[in-house]
Amino acid sequence: MIQLPKDEPRKPQPEPHNFFIWGATMSGKSYFASFFPHPLSLNTDGNAKQGSVPDIQIRNIRGKDGKLTQSVIEQLDGVITQLQTTPHTFKTILVDVIDDICVMIEQAICIDNNVQTLNDIPFGKGFSTFNSILQRFVMDLKALPMNVIYISRELIITDEKTNTSEAVPSLKTKYYNIVNGNCDLVIHTQKFGNDTYTRTVTDRRAKYKPENIKDARVRKLLETCNGMFEK
Repeated sequence: MIQLPKDEPRKPQPEPHNFFIWGATMSGKSYFASFFPHPLSLNTDGNAKQGSVPDIQIRNIRGKDGKLTQSVIEQLDGVITQLQTTPHTFKTILVDVIDDICVMIEQAICIDNNVQTLNDIPFGKGFSTFNSILQRFVMDLKALPMNVIYISRELIITDEKTNTSEAVPSLKTKYYNIVNGNCDLVIHTQKFGNDTYTRTVTDRRAKYKPENIKDARVRKLLETCNGMFEK
Protein backbone atom coordinates (compact mmCIF):
# COMPACT_ATOMS: atom_id res chain seq x y z
CA MET A 1 0.00 0.00 0.00
CA ILE A 2 1.35 3.41 -1.00
CA GLN A 3 1.93 5.88 1.83
CA LEU A 4 1.74 9.58 1.11
CA PRO A 5 4.55 11.75 2.51
CA LYS A 6 3.89 14.32 5.21
CA ASP A 7 2.58 17.62 3.91
CA GLU A 8 5.59 19.66 4.98
CA PRO A 9 8.62 21.18 3.22
CA ARG A 10 11.72 19.02 2.97
CA LYS A 11 15.26 20.27 3.11
CA PRO A 12 16.96 19.67 -0.26
CA GLN A 13 19.91 17.28 -0.16
CA PRO A 14 21.66 17.81 -3.50
CA GLU A 15 24.28 15.22 -4.33
CA PRO A 16 25.35 14.32 -7.89
CA HIS A 17 25.25 10.64 -8.85
CA ASN A 18 24.83 10.82 -12.63
CA PHE A 19 27.66 12.25 -14.70
CA PHE A 20 28.33 12.98 -18.38
CA ILE A 21 32.05 13.20 -19.16
CA TRP A 22 33.15 14.20 -22.65
CA GLY A 23 36.40 15.10 -24.35
CA ALA A 24 38.81 14.38 -27.16
CA THR A 25 40.58 11.06 -27.57
CA MET A 26 43.21 10.49 -24.86
CA SER A 27 42.09 13.54 -22.84
CA GLY A 28 41.67 11.46 -19.68
CA LYS A 29 37.92 10.71 -19.76
CA SER A 30 38.07 7.01 -18.89
CA TYR A 31 41.11 7.48 -16.66
CA PHE A 32 39.31 10.06 -14.51
CA ALA A 33 36.14 7.96 -14.35
CA SER A 34 38.11 4.88 -13.30
CA PHE A 35 38.90 6.48 -9.93
CA PHE A 36 35.26 6.59 -8.85
CA PRO A 37 34.42 4.00 -6.17
CA HIS A 38 34.25 0.34 -7.26
CA PRO A 39 33.61 0.88 -10.99
CA LEU A 40 32.22 -1.55 -13.56
CA SER A 41 32.73 -0.56 -17.19
CA LEU A 42 30.30 -1.27 -20.02
CA ASN A 43 33.00 -0.93 -22.64
CA THR A 44 32.72 -0.50 -26.40
CA ASP A 45 36.19 0.84 -27.19
CA GLY A 46 37.96 -2.50 -27.00
CA ASN A 47 40.66 -0.91 -24.84
CA ALA A 48 39.31 -2.02 -21.46
CA LYS A 49 42.03 -4.63 -21.04
CA GLN A 50 44.56 -1.80 -20.95
CA GLY A 51 42.97 -0.47 -17.77
CA SER A 52 42.33 -1.79 -14.28
CA VAL A 53 38.52 -1.52 -14.25
CA PRO A 54 36.42 -4.73 -14.39
CA ASP A 55 34.50 -4.62 -17.65
CA ILE A 56 31.80 -6.14 -19.81
CA GLN A 57 32.39 -5.84 -23.56
CA ILE A 58 29.23 -4.52 -25.20
CA ARG A 59 28.74 -5.52 -28.83
CA ASN A 60 26.41 -7.01 -31.40
CA ILE A 61 27.52 -10.41 -32.67
CA ARG A 62 26.18 -11.92 -35.89
CA GLY A 63 25.92 -15.56 -36.82
CA LYS A 64 26.75 -17.02 -40.23
CA ASP A 65 23.21 -16.31 -41.38
CA GLY A 66 23.67 -12.60 -40.63
CA LYS A 67 21.22 -12.64 -37.75
CA LEU A 68 22.21 -11.54 -34.27
CA THR A 69 23.46 -14.19 -31.89
CA GLN A 70 24.09 -11.46 -29.32
CA SER A 71 22.17 -8.19 -29.25
CA VAL A 72 23.37 -5.18 -27.28
CA ILE A 73 19.73 -4.52 -26.37
CA GLU A 74 19.40 -7.89 -24.65
CA GLN A 75 22.94 -7.60 -23.26
CA LEU A 76 22.24 -4.24 -21.62
CA ASP A 77 18.93 -5.50 -20.23
CA GLY A 78 20.80 -8.47 -18.77
CA VAL A 79 23.40 -6.25 -17.12
CA ILE A 80 20.70 -4.04 -15.58
CA THR A 81 18.85 -7.11 -14.27
CA GLN A 82 22.02 -8.49 -12.67
CA LEU A 83 22.77 -5.16 -11.00
CA GLN A 84 19.19 -4.92 -9.74
CA THR A 85 18.72 -8.47 -8.47
CA THR A 86 22.07 -9.99 -7.46
CA PRO A 87 24.43 -9.07 -4.59
CA HIS A 88 27.50 -7.17 -5.78
CA THR A 89 30.05 -4.66 -4.53
CA PHE A 90 30.08 -2.27 -7.51
CA LYS A 91 29.28 1.35 -6.70
CA THR A 92 29.86 3.01 -10.09
CA ILE A 93 28.81 2.05 -13.61
CA LEU A 94 30.77 3.48 -16.56
CA VAL A 95 29.14 3.62 -19.99
CA ASP A 96 32.25 3.87 -22.14
CA VAL A 97 31.31 5.14 -24.67
CA ILE A 98 27.64 6.12 -24.92
CA ASP A 99 28.10 7.18 -28.57
CA ASP A 100 28.87 3.59 -29.56
CA ILE A 101 26.04 2.20 -27.44
CA CYS A 102 23.56 4.34 -29.39
CA VAL A 103 25.02 3.25 -32.74
CA MET A 104 24.85 -0.41 -31.74
CA ILE A 105 21.25 -0.10 -30.53
CA GLU A 106 20.39 1.37 -33.94
CA GLN A 107 22.28 -1.46 -35.63
CA ALA A 108 20.47 -4.14 -33.61
CA ILE A 109 17.06 -2.69 -34.46
CA CYS A 110 17.95 -2.51 -38.16
CA ILE A 111 19.25 -6.09 -38.26
CA ASP A 112 16.15 -7.39 -36.50
CA ASN A 113 13.97 -5.60 -39.07
CA ASN A 114 16.18 -6.48 -42.06
CA VAL A 115 16.69 -2.83 -43.07
CA GLN A 116 19.68 -0.54 -43.50
CA THR A 117 18.51 2.45 -41.46
CA LEU A 118 15.87 3.29 -38.87
CA ASN A 119 14.21 5.48 -41.49
CA ASP A 120 13.51 2.36 -43.57
CA ILE A 121 11.16 0.99 -40.90
CA PRO A 122 7.60 2.15 -41.74
CA PHE A 123 5.52 4.63 -39.76
CA GLY A 124 8.46 5.91 -37.71
CA LYS A 125 8.50 2.68 -35.72
CA GLY A 126 12.30 2.45 -35.91
CA PHE A 127 12.90 5.80 -34.24
CA SER A 128 10.15 5.16 -31.71
CA THR A 129 11.69 1.82 -30.79
CA PHE A 130 15.15 3.35 -30.47
CA ASN A 131 13.97 6.21 -28.25
CA SER A 132 12.07 3.81 -26.03
CA ILE A 133 15.10 1.52 -25.60
CA LEU A 134 17.53 4.37 -24.89
CA GLN A 135 15.17 6.06 -22.43
CA ARG A 136 14.57 2.78 -20.62
CA PHE A 137 18.32 2.13 -20.41
CA VAL A 138 19.02 5.60 -18.99
CA MET A 139 16.12 5.48 -16.53
CA ASP A 140 17.03 1.97 -15.34
CA LEU A 141 20.61 3.09 -14.69
CA LYS A 142 19.41 6.20 -12.86
CA ALA A 143 17.23 4.06 -10.60
CA LEU A 144 20.23 2.03 -9.42
CA PRO A 145 21.76 3.03 -6.05
CA MET A 146 25.06 3.71 -7.84
CA ASN A 147 27.06 6.44 -9.52
CA VAL A 148 26.47 6.39 -13.28
CA ILE A 149 29.03 7.90 -15.67
CA TYR A 150 28.35 8.33 -19.39
CA ILE A 151 31.51 8.89 -21.43
CA SER A 152 31.38 10.60 -24.82
CA ARG A 153 33.90 11.73 -27.41
CA GLU A 154 34.42 15.27 -28.67
CA LEU A 155 33.40 16.89 -31.94
CA ILE A 156 34.80 20.17 -33.27
CA ILE A 157 32.23 22.33 -35.06
CA THR A 158 33.51 25.19 -37.21
CA ASP A 159 31.40 28.20 -38.19
CA GLU A 160 32.50 29.06 -41.71
CA LYS A 161 31.06 32.57 -41.47
CA THR A 162 33.07 33.57 -38.41
CA ASN A 163 35.84 31.00 -38.83
CA THR A 164 35.50 30.05 -35.17
CA SER A 165 35.47 26.54 -33.77
CA GLU A 166 33.65 25.05 -30.81
CA ALA A 167 34.11 21.73 -29.05
CA VAL A 168 30.88 19.82 -28.29
CA PRO A 169 30.02 16.26 -27.24
CA SER A 170 29.99 13.98 -30.29
CA LEU A 171 26.78 12.27 -29.15
CA LYS A 172 23.91 13.28 -31.46
CA THR A 173 21.93 16.16 -29.97
CA LYS A 174 18.64 14.24 -29.77
CA TYR A 175 20.37 11.41 -27.89
CA TYR A 176 22.41 13.81 -25.77
CA ASN A 177 19.19 15.46 -24.58
CA ILE A 178 17.85 12.10 -23.38
CA VAL A 179 21.05 11.22 -21.53
CA ASN A 180 21.95 14.67 -20.21
CA GLY A 181 18.38 15.23 -19.06
CA ASN A 182 19.03 12.54 -16.46
CA CYS A 183 22.50 13.72 -15.41
CA ASP A 184 23.58 15.96 -12.55
CA LEU A 185 26.96 17.10 -13.87
CA VAL A 186 28.59 17.54 -17.28
CA ILE A 187 32.40 17.52 -17.26
CA HIS A 188 34.69 18.39 -20.19
CA THR A 189 38.17 16.84 -20.20
CA GLN A 190 41.04 18.44 -22.12
CA LYS A 191 44.71 17.72 -22.71
CA PHE A 192 47.33 20.39 -23.37
CA GLY A 193 50.81 19.40 -24.49
CA ASN A 194 52.14 16.07 -23.29
CA ASP A 195 51.24 16.04 -19.62
CA THR A 196 48.69 18.74 -18.78
CA TYR A 197 45.12 17.54 -18.23
CA THR A 198 42.16 19.67 -17.16
CA ARG A 199 38.56 18.94 -16.21
CA THR A 200 35.88 21.62 -16.34
CA VAL A 201 32.24 21.49 -15.26
CA THR A 202 30.22 22.78 -18.24
CA ASP A 203 26.72 22.13 -16.88
CA ARG A 204 25.19 21.16 -13.55
CA ARG A 205 21.78 20.53 -12.07
CA ALA A 206 22.43 22.48 -8.86
CA LYS A 207 25.07 24.54 -7.10
CA TYR A 208 26.81 21.88 -5.09
CA LYS A 209 28.88 22.40 -1.98
CA PRO A 210 31.66 20.07 -0.80
CA GLU A 211 29.56 19.04 2.19
CA ASN A 212 26.84 17.82 -0.21
CA ILE A 213 29.15 15.05 -1.44
CA LYS A 214 28.99 12.30 1.18
CA ASP A 215 31.52 9.99 -0.44
CA ALA A 216 34.98 11.39 0.35
CA ARG A 217 36.53 9.82 -2.73
CA VAL A 218 33.96 11.32 -5.08
CA ARG A 219 34.29 14.69 -3.35
CA LYS A 220 38.07 14.64 -3.81
CA LEU A 221 37.70 13.78 -7.51
CA LEU A 222 35.17 16.54 -8.11
CA GLU A 223 37.39 19.06 -6.34
CA THR A 224 39.84 18.62 -9.26
CA CYS A 225 37.20 19.90 -11.71
CA ASN A 226 37.25 23.61 -12.51
CA GLY A 227 33.97 25.32 -11.68
CA MET A 228 32.65 22.53 -9.49
CA PHE A 229 32.47 24.44 -6.23
CA GLU A 230 32.14 28.18 -5.76
CA LYS A 231 35.04 29.72 -3.89
